[in-house]
Amino acid sequence: MRLTALLLAFLLAACGVSGARAAEGSTPPYETDLMRLAEILGGLHYLRPLCGMSAEAQSWRGEMQGLIDTEQPSDSRRARLVAAFNQGYNSYAQVYRTCTPAAAVAVQRQLDEGARLSHEIVVRYGGN
Repeated sequence: MRLTALLLAFLLAACGVSGARAAEGSTPPYETDLMRLAEILGGLHYLRPLCGMSAEAQSWRGEMQGLIDTEQPSDSRRARLVAAFNQGYNSYAQVYRTCTPAAAVAVQRQLDEGARLSHEIVVRYGGN
């Protein structure tokens, strides 16, 4: 979990400093990955507290807010990011009411994919 949070923090800092943000009204080249990352954050916001990480009750939502604050998206892009986050949350809320072994596997997969996406975005676009 700490690795994912560190990679996400690095991603946010790199995007904010590098000027990789797209011009007003356009989307950055990492948009698809960023939308997926938002969806993952939503899933983690639901699953981590469900699986006993109650100290993280608001941390994944906070990470999403940090991503939005850093990206400073247009209103329509912000709405898409929020919708992706909510989709991630709702998709797991419809399936899991308790932390099952499958939910625990889903958590690990979300953490792994989030770390991979964060790393790829930073490597590809963080140095611009």
